[in-house]
Amino acid sequence: MVQPKVTIQNVVASARFNQGFDLNAIVKAFPNVEYRPEVFPGLAFKLRKPKSCALIFSTGKMVCTGTKSEREARKAILKVARELKKAGIMVRSGKPDIAIQNIVASVDLGEVSIDLEEAIYKLKKGVMYEPEQFPGTIYRMEDPQVVFLIFNTGKLVCVGAKREEDVYRAVEKLVAFLEQNDLLVGMVR
Repeated sequence: MVQPKVTIQNVVASARFNQGFDLNAIVKAFPNVEYRPEVFPGLAFKLRKPKSCALIFSTGKMVCTGTKSEREARKAILKVARELKKAGIMVRSGKPDIAIQNIVASVDLGEVSIDLEEAIYKLKKGVMYEPEQFPGTIYRMEDPQVVFLIFNTGKLVCVGAKREEDVYRAVEKLVAFLEQNDLLVGMVR
């Protein structure tokens, strides 16, 4: 039985603050932020801990990327809000509406490879495989709703999950399918 090693690589979260932000005031208070409105309408506010980048928009929306868990993403958004308040930027009291938009995870199945040719026939639905264009199989799982990039090396990438538990459930489900259908090459039974 394969013991997959799952690593959350990135969590993308959005937040609505129900107010607008004066991005020029943020630039004055934090000279290290990146703001080039002629290129992109948002301001990039980087944090060292938790390591992340929050894109702040004048509409009062924020998108946080780079964290490694749902908890860290929420923590980063709230920390940015506290930093803004501390610098005298108007931030209304109350918690912003935070939602996880995407979780990206890498998965290593260890010392096995995957028979991709056979996998596309057995998976049947939601599979795309064009080896001339991309070396992996793209598989859209319906429940939970995620997309896998499956490589013959035994490596997977899982994207699109909204909760960490969905990543683990999807990996468990896919690995069980691969095992039951003898699609793992080099696996000792």
